[in-house]
Amino acid sequence: MNPVGTAHDDDRTGRPPDAACLAPTALLDSDHPDVVAFARHHAVGANDRERAVALYLAVRDGFRYDPYRIDLTPEGMRASTVLAAGHGWCVPKAALLAAAARAAGIPARVGYADVRNHLSTERLRRTMGTDVFVWHGYVDLWLDGAWRKATPAFNVELCERFGLLPLEFDGVHDSLYHPYDRAGQRHMEYVRQRGSFDDMPLARIVADFEATYPRWALLAGGARFEDDVARE
Repeated sequence: MNPVGTAHDDDRTGRPPDAACLAPTALLDSDHPDVVAFARHHAVGANDRERAVALYLAVRDGFRYDPYRIDLTPEGMRASTVLAAGHGWCVPKAALLAAAARAAGIPARVGYADVRNHLSTERLRRTMGTDVFVWHGYVDLWLDGAWRKATPAFNVELCERFGLLPLEFDGVHDSLYHPYDRAGQRHMEYVRQRGSFDDMPLARIVADFEATYPRWALLAGGARFEDDVARE
């Protein structure tokens, strides 16, 4: 078993998943009744690939992306919390997809990378003090003998408002952020791969957020990311 805090090598077709990639954890609570019900309802298809794609779309579009409402406590980052809240940001939304996949019998890991975001809101840039987002979350899904990356962060309505290309996932190719938006402007740039984990390394994420974004708490106070996007 890969312990929390130790990343797997980025093996695309290498070592098959072990039992840890199907087991519930405190944060990827795939045994939570609501997660089980969500997976049972949405994981439809003739095979794991089709079921994984259906789950991806359900998480991507069923839960609004909102980086203004971040709760870095274990309760706030738990997969089942996203279900209850109806929104999330990339890390807990990835946790939900991984947990739902495990509940559906599809091996899953959570993966992370640092990305340079060339298109964010003025409020977010000012508060973060940088255009680098550390510990951006995605999911590794074991499909047809290989790990496939799936990024369920931005719901399709947000993409339309922001002029972004929605991230699609077909269960065959990796779903990664586009380098450019619809107008050809720079969007996302991957600057560091942190690897994939059997469980969310929350302590490391919190420590790096506190060190990198000391003004993050200023985003609180009822602001909505969607509203800021509309004003850009």
